[in-house]
This record gives sequence, structure tokens and C-alpha cells, in this order.
Amino acid sequence: MGIPSFHIVTDRRLSRDPPMLQPVLQFHGKWPFQRFLGMQEPFSVLFSFLNLLAHRDGLLKVRDRIPIDYPLRKYYIYFSYVGIASWIFSMMFHTRDFDLTEKLDYFAAGASVLYGLYYTPIRVFRLEQSRPPLKPTLLRLWTILCVSLYIMHVSYLTLWHWDYVYNMAANVAAGVVQNILWSGFSYRTYQKLKKPWAAWPGMIVAWIILAMSLELLDFPPLGSMLDAHSLWHLGTVVPTIWWYK
Repeated sequence: MGIPSFHIVTDRRLSRDPPMLQPVLQFHGKWPFQRFLGMQEPFSVLFSFLNLLAHRDGLLKVRDRIPIDYPLRKYYIYFSYVGIASWIFSMMFHTRDFDLTEKLDYFAAGASVLYGLYYTPIRVFRLEQSRPPLKPTLLRLWTILCVSLYIMHVSYLTLWHWDYVYNMAANVAAGVVQNILWSGFSYRTYQKLKKPWAAWPGMIVAWIILAMSLELLDFPPLGSMLDAHSLWHLGTVVPTIWWYK
């Protein structure tokens, strides 16, 4: 990705007299960052780590508090594992931006979003149940479809064309669908039970949407380290902790 030239631009910007008098410019769509302990984007690494801890803590709670024979338990555990993996690869990418770390980060993030889309109708429509007999069939078909979509997604980006716009559109589309399902589920459950916790899924969705809007700010990194993307990572920590409750 032309990393050496990226740092040359950063060094030249810092060596201006006086430093940073001119507007900070992006290089290949990326803001220049000042490294800290070898990390290219230290705050994104830190906030990714906090998300990892949130999923790890959630995984421990699921294993400790949910009975082994509960049908949805395995889906919660898979959710935790996918989340942990995605944030590990996010930390790697934001530590050092190489072609490999970028692809691993994007593919893991895509897997996380798609797993959310996979799991949502299972929980909302209780597809894990054996009755009526149609549900197990729908679950198998849904599983095959989601696995196929992910394989095609990765294959397209790897073998055909590495397309940032397509990748973003695919993730946004998957996210929007599951957000709509969770919001509708939360509204119906709250109307039925009138319990505050029934509204939590909808509130978490709203929180995540607001956190995602931070990406639209796209301002030059404050102190050459803290940017809008890192704040988006920070914004997902609390809803992740909340989700496991």
C-alpha cells in the first residue's frame, strides 16, 4: 500500500516551518498519523482492544449464566467468538497497515456484520425451534445462504476486485436489515410486556447508528492520533457491554 511513501509525507508535514501551518491533507484517502509505541493508529488499537474485552466478558457471562441446554446459547457463543476475532484483526490492522492486515480486518469485520444478520432472524423468529417442522428447514436454508454470501463476498474482493465502495455498501446493507429487524422486535416486545428491558435492543441499535455517524465527520486526527474512525470504535464499546446484559 505504499507505506514508505505514506510516512515520507507524514515526515515532511511535521518538518514544515512552522509545523502544520498548512491544512492537513489525506494520502490515498488516509489521514497521516503520528506513531505511538510502533502503532500507526494508537487510539483505534486501544478502542478495538476495549471492544475485544467487552466480547470476552460477554462470552464468560454467556457460559456462566445460560444453561447448556438452552437452544440459543451456541449462537451467543459464536457471536462472541466472531466479535473477538474481528477486534483482534482490527487491532492488527490499526497497528500496522499492510495489505494482509487490511484484508484480514475487512474480512473479519464483514464476518461480524454478516453473522449479526444471520443470527438476528434466528432470534427474532425463533428459527432454532423444532416446531413447526418448517423452522428447521428454514434454518438450514438460511445458514447455507449466509455462508454462501460470505464466500462470494470474500471471493469477489480477493479474486476479482478489491472494491472499497462495494465492501462498504455490502456491510451497510447487512447492518440496516438487522437493525430494522431488531427495532421492530424491540417495539413489539415492549408493547406486549411493557418492561424497560424489552426496549433495549432498539435503544442499542439507535446508539450504534449514532456511533456510526461519527465516521461522517472524517476530521484530521487530533494530536495526529485521535480521528473519527477511532471514535466510532469507542462508540461501540458500551452497546456491546449492554447487549450481553
